[in-house]
Amino acid sequence: MPRLAVGDTAPDFALPTSDGGDLSLAAALAAPGRRGVVVYFYPAAMTPGCTTQACDFRDSLASLQGAGYAVVGVSPDGVDKLARFAERDLLTFPLASDADHAVAEAYGAWGVRKLYGKEVTGIIRSTVVVAPDGTVALAQYNVKATGHVARLRKALGVD
Repeated sequence: MPRLAVGDTAPDFALPTSDGGDLSLAAALAAPGRRGVVVYFYPAAMTPGCTTQACDFRDSLASLQGAGYAVVGVSPDGVDKLARFAERDLLTFPLASDADHAVAEAYGAWGVRKLYGKEVTGIIRSTVVVAPDGTVALAQYNVKATGHVARLRKALGVD
């Protein structure tokens, strides 16, 4: 799937979330004072790398929100697994279920990747920051779980 680039229109989406609700990109962008929405795609809840990344977002959430950014995690996991993940790791930002990976495909975050030296098809760990006007402000693909949030904060000028 083609990847998004800065200036592209980010595809809108509405997905079920770990708290039993639904989240749309349009609604997340509409919040007053919003500078953007950080949409990050991760392969599977409760795996070591995804847990590291989610906890990094959790630990940086106050400063990201203070700078006007919302955070949304998206994976192909079902809402029940996402709810357990959120509860286990005290994740207070929305985790959205993209079970048919349509949103990941639209964002260029679905495709062939390496997993323990083998090629598999699935989520490509990616982060897209969407500006209030619905355009892509930042797009990063094949990111590493460890240290990604710190690099993202620097790129957004949060630090």
